[in-house]
Amino acid sequence: MISRKKKAQISVYLDGAIMKMLAEYAARRDQPQSMIAEAAIASFLSPDADERREAAIAKRLDQVDRRLARQERDIGIAVETLAVFVRFWLATTPALPEPAAQGARAKAIERYEAFVSALGRRLAKGPKLRQEISEDIDPVDDKGMPSPAGM
Repeated sequence: MISRKKKAQISVYLDGAIMKMLAEYAARRDQPQSMIAEAAIASFLSPDADERREAAIAKRLDQVDRRLARQERDIGIAVETLAVFVRFWLATTPALPEPAAQGARAKAIERYEAFVSALGRRLAKGPKLRQEISEDIDPVDDKGMPSPAGM
């Protein structure tokens, strides 16, 4: 005859939503609810439960860290792109006399709308600028020469 340990019985009050999840889980596994509750409590109280939770949190934090690093890189690319464009534009675009400036403003509105439309199409289809920029190239100075830091 196989001897069984007598198990202690407890009364537990569960929120309706938790009770429903327990019942559904037990039904899917074709197991008694008491067995699932016992396993869940044992898992919660086991010494390695803290390590498992810590590992899960560390994994999530690593994912967040990688996402933030990508965002930082993308923002850096955007800022540098804007700075290069503004420097180039200021260096190559002379100021217009007032009569020509009015016509240029009207043309600028038209060109800006075309730019926004083209940008929208590019963002919808890709590739993104950040995907085209390699992180493996050496930095160069303003004259196009490799900088000492990149050597």
